[in-house]
Amino acid sequence: MNVIEVTDLTKRYGDRTVVDGVSFTVEEGEIFAILGPNGAGKTTTVESIGGLRTPDAGSISVLGLDPQRDRDDLHRVVGIQLQESELPDQIRVREAIDLYASFYPAPRDGEQLLIDLGLGDKRKAMFGKLSGGEKQRLSIALALIGNPKVTILDELTTGLDPQARRDTWQLIEDVRAGGVTVILVTHFMEEAERLADRIALIDAGRLVALDTPAGIVARVDAEQRLRFRPSVPIDDALLTDLPEVHTVTRQGQVVIVAGSGNLVSAVTAVLARNQIVANELRIDQMGLDDAFVALTGRKLAS
Repeated sequence: MNVIEVTDLTKRYGDRTVVDGVSFTVEEGEIFAILGPNGAGKTTTVESIGGLRTPDAGSISVLGLDPQRDRDDLHRVVGIQLQESELPDQIRVREAIDLYASFYPAPRDGEQLLIDLGLGDKRKAMFGKLSGGEKQRLSIALALIGNPKVTILDELTTGLDPQARRDTWQLIEDVRAGGVTVILVTHFMEEAERLADRIALIDAGRLVALDTPAGIVARVDAEQRLRFRPSVPIDDALLTDLPEVHTVTRQGQVVIVAGSGNLVSAVTAVLARNQIVANELRIDQMGLDDAFVALTGRKLAS
């Protein structure tokens, strides 16, 4: 079942169009990533979904609600953590939880939520004294305190060290496991690839691709590549004669073979028949970063 439907969403600021006819749906219980470079229109898109921005054109439905017409009802079922959200340095963790809980008719147990998110021993700590990872955990807690059916997490791991980022990824997976549909806004390829069931790839305000991570990669890369250092010199013809092989290139002593079908099996079999050992054999796979370059012509800065 679709819990969110976005159709031809358009948003302009003056003569600049920041979201240009974007359409997608989000299914119940999935982690749906909106991926793209800074300034692509990601935040404007989710702020429109959350009722914080008024679109210039198009329509949005969230759990059957119109974000503009039904804003109060929407805020009871959607939790939002925005990129620019900041609490006063002097507010204590439990005070922030209690404040946000007061906004909702049936909030979650704030104490248990802090324990679940690893902040039980930080309930009396001031916000300004928390580490980056602890602040992000608190952001998740504030987005969940209202018992939402959908939560929007915008650039949640920006500025975190690698370990804190991975810890936060686990928390996001735990949120989904608790029955909450997650919209994850990010410009980190690894993050989207690790977490997302599906990805909306946005560039310059337009939807470039909408698919699973593997599906997006498959759109632009049907070719397989493997590389190895042969134990003895080999003639390219030994490999190019194979129907699975498209090209053979070299980087010094390393042989790079591109092809399709059962490429790995075909190459390793012919090498074995000729008593050649494929040292340092590696299969190269295109990732989302490569797919983004292929689809847009430019690299996504991390």
